[in-house]
Order: sequence, then structure tokens, then C-alpha cells
Amino acid sequence: MQLISERLVMRPVVAQDREMLMRIYGDPATNTFNPAGPLENLDEAQQLLDRWIAHWQQHGFGNMALIPRDAPCEILGFGGFSLREFGGKPVNNLGYRLATHAWGQGLATEFTRTMVRYGFEECGLQVIDAAVRPNHLASQRVLEKAGFTVNGHVYDVPDAPASLTFELTLAQWRDAQGTPQ
Repeated sequence: MQLISERLVMRPVVAQDREMLMRIYGDPATNTFNPAGPLENLDEAQQLLDRWIAHWQQHGFGNMALIPRDAPCEILGFGGFSLREFGGKPVNNLGYRLATHAWGQGLATEFTRTMVRYGFEECGLQVIDAAVRPNHLASQRVLEKAGFTVNGHVYDVPDAPASLTFELTLAQWRDAQGTPQ
């Protein structure tokens, strides 16, 4: 299974992604807005990757590797859906993280729009949520461009200020697409 957009190929994560996961998630720059901080070693990367793979096996969707169409051996980042709880409510959380050299090119927006379409059309989701740090304006803009709106906040990281929560419903997305209900 893979998704293809204008510039990206997105495929489920695999065990061989561990080193690239560590490189991207272990980079302090990619964790500027992550109060939990970067991964510290390959064991932590393996644990995260194992959770992501198990999520795929259990739910049929999850995190993906983001690969440039013109460089199929490179990974620019990771992102996808995870089942989480926001304030005790189960949600389909959309998240992503890109390598710093991939920033500022519109790839996060392209990825988000592709995942929204996939979530609604292929996964049968009724609502997609996201949590973003209040000072992470770039990610907020990405979500807004994809049609998400702020709907509250959640304390998603221990001992850290609340994140803003964003939501996009299937009905809102269809309205924006001009698709009948």
C-alpha cells in the first residue's frame, strides 16, 4: 500500500526505517516544538517504530515514511494517523515530522491534504484531529490550509503547557471539496 501525491510517495513504516527515524526524530531542530524532546538513541527509535508497526497491524492505518518521488531511496520525514485520547476522548490524530532540509517547501501541506483524503475516503474516518503547540505557527497554518479549525486544547505532554487541538470532520471536508453529503 502506498499513497502518491505530486512530489511524495507515502508508504507504511518498516523495520528498515530505524536509522532514518533516529536521524529525524533525534534531531533537536525537528523537536523545537516537542516538549518531550528528541529521541536519544537507536533503542528509543526502535521502540517507537515497533509501536507504529503494531498500530498498523492492529488498526490497518498508521504512520508512513514520506519519500520524494524523484529520490526513492531518501526519506524526508514520517507522519500519519494514530489513535490517541484528547481529554479522555478517543481521536484519530494526524501528525508528522520532516527533516529540516524538507522544511519550507509545502511538503507538510501536501502530505496533510493527501492524508486527509486517505483518512476520509479509504479509512472511513468521520473526524480527523491534530494537536499542535500554541507557538508552532507553521504547523497551525498547514492544518488551516487543509481545512482544520481549532476546537480546544489538550494536556498531551506531562509537565508542559496545553497543545491546541484542531479538527476536521468528513462533512466539513466534503463541503470544502464541493462533494455531496
